[in-house]
Amino acid sequence: MTAETEDYPSKITLYVVVCWILAAFGGLMFGYDIGISGGVTAMDDFLIKFFPKVHERKMHAKENNYCKYDDQNLQLFTSSLYLAALVSSFAASKVCTKFGRKPTILLASAFFLGGAALSAAAQNLWMLIIARILLGIGVGFGNEAVPLFLSEIAPVQHRGAVNILFQLFVTIGIFFANLVNYGTLKMHPYGWRVSLGLAGVPATMLCIGSLIITETPASLVERGKELAGHKTLKQIRGVDEVDSEFDQIVRASKIAQEVKHPFKKLMKLSSMPPLIIGIMLQVFQQFTGINAIMFYAPVLFQTVGFKNDASLLSSVITGTVNVLSTLVSVYAVDKIGRRKLLLQACIQMFICQTAIGAILLVHLHSKDSLTKTQAAFVVTLVCLFVMSFAWSWGPLGWLIPSETFPLETRTAGFAFAVSSNMLFTFIIAQAFLSMMCHLRASIFFFFAAWIFAMGLFVLFLLPETKNVPIDVMVDRVWKKHPVWKRFMVGDGGS
Repeated sequence: MTAETEDYPSKITLYVVVCWILAAFGGLMFGYDIGISGGVTAMDDFLIKFFPKVHERKMHAKENNYCKYDDQNLQLFTSSLYLAALVSSFAASKVCTKFGRKPTILLASAFFLGGAALSAAAQNLWMLIIARILLGIGVGFGNEAVPLFLSEIAPVQHRGAVNILFQLFVTIGIFFANLVNYGTLKMHPYGWRVSLGLAGVPATMLCIGSLIITETPASLVERGKELAGHKTLKQIRGVDEVDSEFDQIVRASKIAQEVKHPFKKLMKLSSMPPLIIGIMLQVFQQFTGINAIMFYAPVLFQTVGFKNDASLLSSVITGTVNVLSTLVSVYAVDKIGRRKLLLQACIQMFICQTAIGAILLVHLHSKDSLTKTQAAFVVTLVCLFVMSFAWSWGPLGWLIPSETFPLETRTAGFAFAVSSNMLFTFIIAQAFLSMMCHLRASIFFFFAAWIFAMGLFVLFLLPETKNVPIDVMVDRVWKKHPVWKRFMVGDGGS
């Protein structure tokens, strides 16, 4: 059979659906933090306690629209999590390989719970930063293990949709965080503590889930537990005829066992295609400007003339768009394919970022406001931007790296993808408010230029992986691609 038609028998059982949903709470945990941090940094009580100078500038009647939140410590509050996640993703790779995906997910929830408790109780900036680091370790472990778990446990014909559950739960987490922030805004003076502390809810759900879900067959076989792997494969597929799929997993595992140093193997020429794709997808995902908008949506809407309540409400609207549009991707990814979704989104995102930049460049100067009509148009453009990102670069940035590495370098390669994502999330989180201060409206043109480059990258370098079994990706995808096939030479194990 060809890669396009090959299929292994399976049924969708209640147990496997429960496993998908419980694991995807790792995305809810990550998304809640993305959404909560931007709203909290717009709350006066939070700023008064930890960043009084920022609050003073915010209250100043003639403060520059683009610069009133420009503070390195305030940005460090958001970005420190991603620096911790960057480092911890490599440790998570080792834990994933040696102990399995399931215990790695359990550790993710434990670190995140500790961080949520400490951030809610923080009395000074350093307590806050330490809490963010604990949250970051949880994110690093969760973002390493959950997408791998979902890709390995999903039937090939539904792999895209199942993996996108992670990103769907990220968007649901952002949405709930925006609702929480909207509700706690008037809970003086401790509304921000409630917002930060409620991060423990998705972490608790993930912790419970990690005790219920199964280990993936690929991980069990990789660690020498072939009988358990075969039994688990029958359980999650809901059929007895799993021998052909299991044999493919065993073959991939034997190849993997020949590789003693997966990170060294990753540096070989034949490992470059999925590694380059995996890293560049993360770089591009962040340089769409999405996290700049999601982290700082309340700040951004205040900048374009909305008051505190209205800006948080606008964030709830964008959060709703984010969730609903991700559902489009769940439906479309295994039907339309990865490349078409990414290319369509590049066109839509490019138009939106360029239009937002043009409106602000012409109408929003240092010390005035947009009219209500202009501000509403900016919010509409932001929603259209979020919509296109949510059905493309958001979920596919996690899906494609999780399905394209061979087993012998899968956890190591995905660690590079996760760490790259966290590195550039950190850079954007740390730099965005300063960039907005100095570049002003031109920051949106900066992101538009990156989106144009992303489109070219997908057009010429990204292969389609729809319906290709995960353990035959090398033979069916990389060795047939007009560019990447030149890299596929025999390196041997290492």
